[in-house]
Amino acid sequence: MQSSTIDEAKIALNYHHQPEAAEHHGHPDFRMLGVVVFLIADSMTFIGLFVAFLIYNATVPEFPPEGIELELLLPGINTLILVSSSFVMHKGQSALKKNDVAGLRLWFGITALMGAMFLGGQLYEYSHTGFGLTDNLFASCFYVLTGFHGLHVSCGLGLILCVLARSLKPNHYSSESHFGVEAAELYWHFVDVVWIVLFVLVYLLPTA
Repeated sequence: MQSSTIDEAKIALNYHHQPEAAEHHGHPDFRMLGVVVFLIADSMTFIGLFVAFLIYNATVPEFPPEGIELELLLPGINTLILVSSSFVMHKGQSALKKNDVAGLRLWFGITALMGAMFLGGQLYEYSHTGFGLTDNLFASCFYVLTGFHGLHVSCGLGLILCVLARSLKPNHYSSESHFGVEAAELYWHFVDVVWIVLFVLVYLLPTA
C-alpha cells in the first residue's frame, strides 16, 4: 500500500514538471494539427489576394501605373531580416531540446528584435512611398497586401513575446514540454514564406 502511494506521488511530480503530458494523458494531442489547419485556412486569404493581384497585372495596359515607383533597397533589407530571423528562431527551439531555457530566451529575444526592425522598416517605407491607399488600384493592392502581412508579423511578434514571458516560469518549457515554442516558430515560418512570395509579386514583378 505504501509503495503504491509512493509511485503515485512520483507520477504526480513527473506531471508537474511535464504539464503537456499531464494535460493530454490518455488521449492524442491535436493542438499542433489545429495550428497547421489554421495556417492552411489563413493561407487561402493570401492566395486569394495574390491571385487578384496577378489578374490585375494581366488585365491593365500599364503595370504599375505611371507615378508609381517602388524602391527595392529597403524591402530587400527587410526581406533579409525576416528570412534570417527564421534561422535565428530555430536555434532557440534547438536550445530548448537540450533543456537550455536561457538559450531559448536569447534566440527568441533576438527574433523579436528582428521582427520589430521589420515592422519599423515597413512603417518607414509607408511614410516615403509617395502614393496613398486610394490613389489607384495598384496603390490599394500594395497597401492591402503589405499591410495584411504586417498584421501577421505583429501577431507573430506577440506570440514570441508570450513565449518569452512564459519561459520565465520555472519548468514551463523543457525538452518534453514545448508546444508554445513549436507553434510560435511554425507561425513565424509561415509569415516568412508568405513575405517571400509577396516580395516577388509586389516588388520584383512590377520592376521586371
